Amino acid sequence: MSQTTTNKGWQVTLAGLGINLALGVLYAWSIFKGAIKSSIEKGGPDAFQWSLTSINDPYALCCLVFAFGMIVAGKCQDKIGPARTALIGGLLVGSGFTLMSFSNSYAAWVIGFGVLSGAGFGFGYAAATPPALKWFHSSKTGVIAGTVVAGFGLAPVYIAPLASYLLGAYGIPKSMLFLGIGFTALVCVLSFLLVNPPQGYVPAEPAQKADAPKPAAKAVYNANVSEIIRSPKFYLLWVNFFIGSGAGLMVIGSVAGLAKKSLGPMAFVAVAIMAIGNASGRVVAGILSDKIGRKATLSIMLGFQALLMFAAIPIVGSGSAALLVIAATFIGFNYGSNLCLFPSFAKDLWGFKNYGLNYGALFTAWGVGGFVMGRVSEMLNAQPGGLNKSFILAGTLCATGTILTFFLREKKAAEVKAPVIVAEPIAVAAEE
Repeated sequence: MSQTTTNKGWQVTLAGLGINLALGVLYAWSIFKGAIKSSIEKGGPDAFQWSLTSINDPYALCCLVFAFGMIVAGKCQDKIGPARTALIGGLLVGSGFTLMSFSNSYAAWVIGFGVLSGAGFGFGYAAATPPALKWFHSSKTGVIAGTVVAGFGLAPVYIAPLASYLLGAYGIPKSMLFLGIGFTALVCVLSFLLVNPPQGYVPAEPAQKADAPKPAAKAVYNANVSEIIRSPKFYLLWVNFFIGSGAGLMVIGSVAGLAKKSLGPMAFVAVAIMAIGNASGRVVAGILSDKIGRKATLSIMLGFQALLMFAAIPIVGSGSAALLVIAATFIGFNYGSNLCLFPSFAKDLWGFKNYGLNYGALFTAWGVGGFVMGRVSEMLNAQPGGLNKSFILAGTLCATGTILTFFLREKKAAEVKAPVIVAEPIAVAAEE
């Protein structure tokens, strides 16, 4: 394929960013949860008749379905392409929100948000990053992955105030219907812009100084999922992803409730500001990991997160809204870095041929981490001093994860059984 082929890399990258901006409604759950809690406490014939201990169940299940749905979505992305996969995701999210708009029953929300929307998030998210990466040279893997997934983290900046306005003006049922229609339309339209490079496309190499030595072509291992799950490195990455995502999601799912004590009805501001940190972490970690490596960046982010979790104990106790927002922003920043680093790890270590399925298998750690840490946090918070115990647990896990990163050795040929080894540009070009 001639190098004159029109490079649609930025078109695909921005389309993926837009899709994730819509699907990032997941991170506005704390706004929905606050409205449901108020309805339960207010009572009345149209109120939510839920147990207060079950309020977080749709969110926790959504994280789990999202993660395991990524395996199926990743396989679809590899087989039928990113456009159709994202289209399926948009329709699933729309159907989930529509179901929630017609019923306030526990079952409807568990199915609507937990199952249908969770699966839709998985399909849309799985389709956004792979095609963007295929248009660019491997030296830009981190920054492109970070840019695409930044949309998911940045979404609460507009979704939080939008959802707060809709809930106040129209109530929960109509708000869910409006959001469902809007997100479905946006994801479905943008899905048609997600295209893979044509057969034989070779991404241009970055410009170099005239006297700079030309780097040798790297070997790329196009491993399949049965090979990667036999590698110890997969489980090291899985555990670290579990830790990094679980600790972050624990805070993200509760930040509006924590901020409400200090900010009152303006609690959505804390959610929006934290979202900026979340999105920034994805881009900054991508740029940094392209410069100093994925392993070093992951070590820095997990270590920083551990310190923040322990620091959050006196900050939350102080009741200071400003300190709480600052801490939540940096926690969101470190959490966001995970969503850039781990897809980059998957591409670097296991190649593009089965990227969707391979990263889907690794991404299960995100869902299990969110589900387990969310449930454990809810149980601990029900006890005296439980919030502090949650932060201590999260901080200890992040410190443990920092230590585990030192066991992530550089890739060696013997680590993947029967690899397909090709020059890096051809590995990227061969994918459709």
